[in-house]
Amino acid sequence: MRVGFHAPDTVEELAYLVAEAADTRTPLEVMGRGTKREVGRPVQYGAVLSTESLVGVPLYEPSELVLVALAGTPLAQVEQLLAENDQELPFEPVDLGPVHGFGPGQATIGGVIATNLSGSRRILAGAARDHVLGVQAVNGRGETIRAGGRVMKNVTGYDLGRALAGSWGTLAVVTEMAIKVLPAQREVRTVLCFGLSDPTGVETLCLGFGTPFEVSGAVHVHAELAKRFSDEEISGAGASVTAIRVENLPASARYRSSRLKQMLQAYAPALELDTQRSRAFWGDIRSLKMFQKTGRPLWRISTIPSSAPKLIGSIARKIDVRALYDWSGGLIWLETPPISDAGAVEIRRTLAEFGGHATLIRAEAPARAVIDVFQPLDPPLMALTAELKRAFDPVGILNPGRMYPGM
Repeated sequence: MRVGFHAPDTVEELAYLVAEAADTRTPLEVMGRGTKREVGRPVQYGAVLSTESLVGVPLYEPSELVLVALAGTPLAQVEQLLAENDQELPFEPVDLGPVHGFGPGQATIGGVIATNLSGSRRILAGAARDHVLGVQAVNGRGETIRAGGRVMKNVTGYDLGRALAGSWGTLAVVTEMAIKVLPAQREVRTVLCFGLSDPTGVETLCLGFGTPFEVSGAVHVHAELAKRFSDEEISGAGASVTAIRVENLPASARYRSSRLKQMLQAYAPALELDTQRSRAFWGDIRSLKMFQKTGRPLWRISTIPSSAPKLIGSIARKIDVRALYDWSGGLIWLETPPISDAGAVEIRRTLAEFGGHATLIRAEAPARAVIDVFQPLDPPLMALTAELKRAFDPVGILNPGRMYPGM
């Protein structure tokens, strides 16, 4: 197979290239537009295979709440089309592009599904993989495989969408996906408190999430990071920010936010953001604005919300860290000092005590080459993962070594 960069215009051409790579044992780096290329272990590849030329929306039925898109379609294009019909992606995908030097919205919809990166609304709406109705992909043999359907009532077969979501291009090259969409929320309200400690902030988030008000976002942001919000009143407060979001029809959203505001007054004076300011605030969260242009290593940690403040407190006693708690504390974006191991030793040691998983999202290539970027798996799960890899990619040519050495 010819080395270099390949961006086929058709699925048939892509399948031919993968089959040729399998025959010649040429390892492929699989990607879309490269916005997540620096996540994971450096791939030792002979050629690059990009889906960036597979662009378009073959099917969109707003009345059926279903959209079918080719993998290389920019996320911004998909979301603009949905917005024109007052609809949205329910899982509010995180945009990693800006923390790696790309502009907002440059990620592809295929990359969103392949990495299963879901945003703040996941606590209410579910993850990206939960909204995949069907997929088309090319496996490591160069065979085109399909599963699921294009409408909810026709979804049949093995749920390959869930298997491929979060596989980071190591099992197959996703070329098309059918996604369930939902009507966009007309009113967004956010209640903020300033100056709460991590334990109190997470306690507040969990209290709000436990109410019947259908909270769709719950974050606590360290003071140093809160200075980077776009909203000047928030960035100028000089304190940590604890925020709870509700979305619904106008009257309902306003009632729910007023009740939450009354509840939070017991912790600190509360500020309420209207729809415009709320969208800007959560847009900053979604694009990880507070972590852009810093150059420091960035981790994504999932854990039990009640353990999150203790976990971060334990790490902070050893290294200087800055944290954003999302999902009521169940997800933590953690910025660490630019040291040789990006803080991996302390993070892994602390996770062994408190429980959880950590993925290194941003670090220099030398660090990513020598540490576990993705959470190490227990031997039985590693064996199962290796067997799944062999079933989809028997020669091991798709993103070899990106997630785990030798796979």
